[in-house]
Amino acid sequence: MKKLTLACAISSLTGTVLAQTPVLEEMLVTGSRTPERLDEVTASVSILDLDALRQDLGINAELQNILAFRVPGMAPSTNSSSNFGQTLRGRTTLVMIDGVPQSTPLRNGALDIRSIDAAALQRVEVVKGATSVYGNGAAGGIINYITRDAGEEALRGELQQNLRFSAIKSDDSIGHRVSGTVDGTLERLSYVVNATLDEHGVQRDADGDIIGLSLYGLSDVRSRNLFGKVAYALGDDRRVSLMYTWYDSEQSSDLVDVVSSVNDGTKTYAVKAASGTVIPGEPQGVDDNSNIVLQYRDDTLTSNTSLTVDAYTQDINNVFFYSTSFADPTAGFQGGNSVIVSDKQGMRVNLESAFDWNGVDTSFIYGLDLLEDVTSQPLADGRSWVPDMDMQNRAAYVQGKWVAGEWVFKGGVRRESVDIDVPNYVTLRMCNARGTCVGGNPVLGGTLSYTDTTWNAGIRYNGNAAFSPFISYSQGFDVSDLGLLLRAASVPNLTQVQTEASLIDHYEVGASGQLGRWNYEVAVYQSESELGTATVENPPGSGLYTPVRAPQDIHGYEVALGFAPSEAVDLGLTWTYVEGKDPGTDIYLDARKIAPPKLTAWADWQVSERWRIGVQYLQVMDRDRFDAVNGRYSGAEGPVESYQILNMSAGWQAGNWQASLGVENLLNEDYFPARAQAFTYAGYNTMGLGRTVNLGLNYRF
Repeated sequence: MKKLTLACAISSLTGTVLAQTPVLEEMLVTGSRTPERLDEVTASVSILDLDALRQDLGINAELQNILAFRVPGMAPSTNSSSNFGQTLRGRTTLVMIDGVPQSTPLRNGALDIRSIDAAALQRVEVVKGATSVYGNGAAGGIINYITRDAGEEALRGELQQNLRFSAIKSDDSIGHRVSGTVDGTLERLSYVVNATLDEHGVQRDADGDIIGLSLYGLSDVRSRNLFGKVAYALGDDRRVSLMYTWYDSEQSSDLVDVVSSVNDGTKTYAVKAASGTVIPGEPQGVDDNSNIVLQYRDDTLTSNTSLTVDAYTQDINNVFFYSTSFADPTAGFQGGNSVIVSDKQGMRVNLESAFDWNGVDTSFIYGLDLLEDVTSQPLADGRSWVPDMDMQNRAAYVQGKWVAGEWVFKGGVRRESVDIDVPNYVTLRMCNARGTCVGGNPVLGGTLSYTDTTWNAGIRYNGNAAFSPFISYSQGFDVSDLGLLLRAASVPNLTQVQTEASLIDHYEVGASGQLGRWNYEVAVYQSESELGTATVENPPGSGLYTPVRAPQDIHGYEVALGFAPSEAVDLGLTWTYVEGKDPGTDIYLDARKIAPPKLTAWADWQVSERWRIGVQYLQVMDRDRFDAVNGRYSGAEGPVESYQILNMSAGWQAGNWQASLGVENLLNEDYFPARAQAFTYAGYNTMGLGRTVNLGLNYRF
């Protein structure tokens, strides 16, 4: 692993490191599957380090909130357990834990960002823009959760207790969070263990009302996380490690929603269920997400080549909210819960060879990826909505890098081969309240086969600390949300379903630099695909949606600026803009893809050795691209009006003890989050969280 100065780390575009100057630090990124200097990356990258995660945990422990603030290009938080609509540069993102995919691209349920607790993480790395480096699902980029590392001491530990409650109306809002970590190194053996329990009370808005919970709400949610990692050094350059994570997050509540929609002009909120009321369905949330990774690494396989082999499994059951859309009165069903079940097992063989080629530092990364992913979406009552999709994914790749003085050149290619077996099935019969029914259509299954080659190339110049530009081109291979297409099939044969894979072309130009105590980064990009996937209401006014395939062109830019007026004060600001259209019809893409412009700003002040205080500011701007029909909006086309949120955090440290105070939405802004404004589907129009206090006590030994 190579060291680099913070001048390189500036280009990570995060509030964590952006404003720091001119202290030397180490900063590494694994976006190319192996550690490399950040100033040798020809793409926009955001890194959240351990200090940033700890600071944000003192305000709100939800990763989707942390990423929404810290990562330019990430859409605003949904204020829920779902990241449906929280895209990265207008496209879906591949979420991983130590390189193991958590996303379910064959049937994207958008619950992958919330797949581990932040207390188990050492850092988060976000590589933006389409990439095929890790295979299917990274149309918008990669979010890689890097788990905690062991310290050099024999025993090191951290215990944390948090108390969280609404400052507007505390009744039933008190939540508790307990987390403990121990780690250490004993000669050749190193270990890390973390356990976290997080129990939410009810979530209240600025008026003190309980925020609607039936669609991914966070009220009365209990989350549990267990993480362990053990590594053994077989020699100075060889080691074997085993990592295990288990995450569970379910909602169990006696609340019911008073449902409304954007077109009704009122909010959806929750109330206590009447005595004797039976709340239908299963608890929604993550029902057991487990990951196992066995890794062998040899840094000196030959004099200039290293080898890393990973074998992994990932099993997840995501239970979704109870919906009357699954009603089939003729079969005795009034509704139901759908469940995305995904079982993955895979192996990665990655080699890196480095050598000097006539004075040019040259390296090649190459290897093989093998993955089997069996994904389905049944209902909890036993009915089948999406049948088993058994994907066999094989890929070979090579990535080259040439560093010639102040210039960095990169290029690579990946060959993808995918076979997906789909059995014969019958589409689920569903009826709405007006008696309109769809489904019940038999479909002859078969095997879908895809092969494609994706390319990437980039160049960066590091000869001037004040101006370090880069330009890059990358492609992403994406087997579209196949389950969405299969479950809505109205044809008798799988071959007649429009299941073509999508190829995304991503172009980017950017620059970063440092001028005294100022630093900056800018990036401009264009993302094109001939076959995106969207949904339309069919028939109009029915409330039933079917998928369509259409081209998508997305463009945007990101700006980050940091300033450190003294060693004790850091200031920063970021701006995100993204927009997209269907180039065939010249119609704008809706809020499932495109988020409004976003401004973030922060100020951190180390008042003394013991005291620290910080503020965070988020403003989401207007986006109004669609016209109402007969006074009503449809789909995800509602207009978004600007809102702003101010958060505050403070910390006090004495020896091994640290106390913290976090206040989310300090000014008690009364607002609908961007998704709640744009999504017209009933029940999504829930308010944002009102002023909420988070008290923490931490002990390290």
